[in-house]
Amino acid sequence: MRLVIKETTPYNEIGVYETSELYGEKGSYRILKFADEAVQGALDLNDPGRVVLAYQQAVIHLMQTNVPAAYSNIFLIGHGIGTIARHDPDVRFTVAEIDGQLLEISRCHFGYGMDNVRIGDGRSLLESEASETYDAIIVDAFTAEGTPSRFTTTAFFETVKEKLAAGGIVLLNLFGKRINDRLTAAIRSTLGEKFAHTQVFFRPTNAADDEGNLIIAGSDEQVAYKERQMAGFREIEIVEGHIIRD
Repeated sequence: MRLVIKETTPYNEIGVYETSELYGEKGSYRILKFADEAVQGALDLNDPGRVVLAYQQAVIHLMQTNVPAAYSNIFLIGHGIGTIARHDPDVRFTVAEIDGQLLEISRCHFGYGMDNVRIGDGRSLLESEASETYDAIIVDAFTAEGTPSRFTTTAFFETVKEKLAAGGIVLLNLFGKRINDRLTAAIRSTLGEKFAHTQVFFRPTNAADDEGNLIIAGSDEQVAYKERQMAGFREIEIVEGHIIRD
């Protein structure tokens, strides 16, 4: 793995690398990492339009299955390298990214060319939006410590509910355990205070792992999906947790 650049910002330690193998697949990749060394974004240099990371494939499938087919309005918290926001040109994205230097890295090293990113705290930016504006809200915000707690509380989910149009969906990308994960259970229960339906999807980091990516979906409608298009994510049942408040 070859280091391309490394920068320290007020929010992250950011590294950009190039590698000939990613998750056992040979090729030519440019990847983004934070201080925890987890891959936050990946670009296939031989096929830049391909969605490489499994959780992004699953989020895009859930988004496309549960919102109008074209000209949808999506609010995305957490830019990364811009994979989700540039995937479908018919979808209008508003992207909130707290780290201006990360946006510049995505432009310079990952080819992000759209003018739809606002720099600032995602929660505050969402609060300033008009009610019933968005068909989907996606929370993909990460630091080296994980998902910031301000995106997991009853007050935040109340804002999400207010900004979604009728039948809208919220999707949260998390990292945790399949069972006995107190924080995941709490986030799901807190989300359930505001939405009639909540579903949890899990994909292990490795085949025998109890840890991995989790996607939590919330909507007042039943969340539709096709398992074969979920990139290895499976719906799981988890226990009730405590309610998270500011």
